[in-house]
Amino acid sequence: MNIAIWFVLIGSLLIMIGLRLSVLQRFHLTPTLVYLAVGIALGPTLFGAFHFNPLKQAHFLEVLAEVAVLLSLFIAGMKMPVPFLWQEWKAPIRLAFVSMTISVALTAAFGYYVLALPLGAAILLGAILAPTDPVLATEVQVRHVGDKDPLRFTLTSEAGMNDGSAFPFVMLGLALISTPASFELMGIWVLKDVLWSTLAALVVGLVMGHVLAQVVQQQRILDSERPLLDDFLGLGLIGVVYGMCLALEAWGFLGVFVAAISLRQSELRQAGKNAPGDTADPLSVIPDPRGRPQPQLSPQVSEGSLIFKESLERLSELALVLLLGGMLFLDSWSFRAVGLALFLFLVVRPASVFLGLLGSGTPLRLQMLVGWFGVRGIGSIYYLMFAIVFGLPEDLSVEFIHITLVVIVLSIIIHGLTVRPMILKWWS
Repeated sequence: MNIAIWFVLIGSLLIMIGLRLSVLQRFHLTPTLVYLAVGIALGPTLFGAFHFNPLKQAHFLEVLAEVAVLLSLFIAGMKMPVPFLWQEWKAPIRLAFVSMTISVALTAAFGYYVLALPLGAAILLGAILAPTDPVLATEVQVRHVGDKDPLRFTLTSEAGMNDGSAFPFVMLGLALISTPASFELMGIWVLKDVLWSTLAALVVGLVMGHVLAQVVQQQRILDSERPLLDDFLGLGLIGVVYGMCLALEAWGFLGVFVAAISLRQSELRQAGKNAPGDTADPLSVIPDPRGRPQPQLSPQVSEGSLIFKESLERLSELALVLLLGGMLFLDSWSFRAVGLALFLFLVVRPASVFLGLLGSGTPLRLQMLVGWFGVRGIGSIYYLMFAIVFGLPEDLSVEFIHITLVVIVLSIIIHGLTVRPMILKWWS
């Protein structure tokens, strides 16, 4: 396919999705399902109009998926409707850390005992497939900054955190592939990859989000007539936080998600909000303790930067899902791959959610829906490409590519076709 056809194709897809055609609503077709259908049709599975080789283009695909996940995590964090309170966040925190660990363990057990993979490879595969996805799960994400729906909040906040909490298991799997297990290796892993990298990411995200909110507030007080570039401020925060986390060997995905929440909540506190969904005059004036008027600004960075970033997120989703179709072959559909996918959806996800939320007081109906909507997607692609670039042996790389692609495609189809009917039933 030449460049002209690609422009026409992508433009047509954007117009079709932008028009929100009734046929898509009637058959409960999400945009991701449409992109996937086009990618599979044009890829080597059907017409063979294009083929994308993930082994040869692993670094490019890693960066593309990395950017998509960062944008999605930042957007998700900006929309979080509640502050950091244990009562509000206990369910997603338990899902992101306890359920994540159980999911990795169960998937690794399947890989070790059923697929006959080495222990390190089985743990790595579990870590690749365990995190739920903030990019492809837009239908069950928090819709706007005041959306307090418990299902969407739980799924969005879980996806925002478990893209970081999966990283220690990726590193453990890679380490065990090349080095025998030992107390020394496990000790270093716990101290460095679990404790240090997680805590450092949390601190960097919390501090930098709050600092940016303070700087923006001071700038607007000093020069309230000059508009700020909210998109650049948001993108800049992503870059600074992610770069600092990489330098400190902390989990950047977790840091960016926390930074977005910290920025949003700091702006809300500055604006004197009582509820995140409230609206107020962005230039209202309140007196300070000395009696001098001070401009009290609404959370414009977190709200003003969402529109542009959501468009970038949708474009990255389109590109990555089309490439997904271009990577998929008919022989990717092995019994090993399909069997693992079904085990992941029907056993691992429900069991890990139930065990992770045991005793939390979360309603059973909510647990059941959360246990079903464990969408896999771009995060798994990133971790797979990271492992390949890191030096995963070629034979394991090829098998993991086939397995991961099948899991993601089945997740897009199964979850994509059921999301709207089940969400409507949840609301009823």
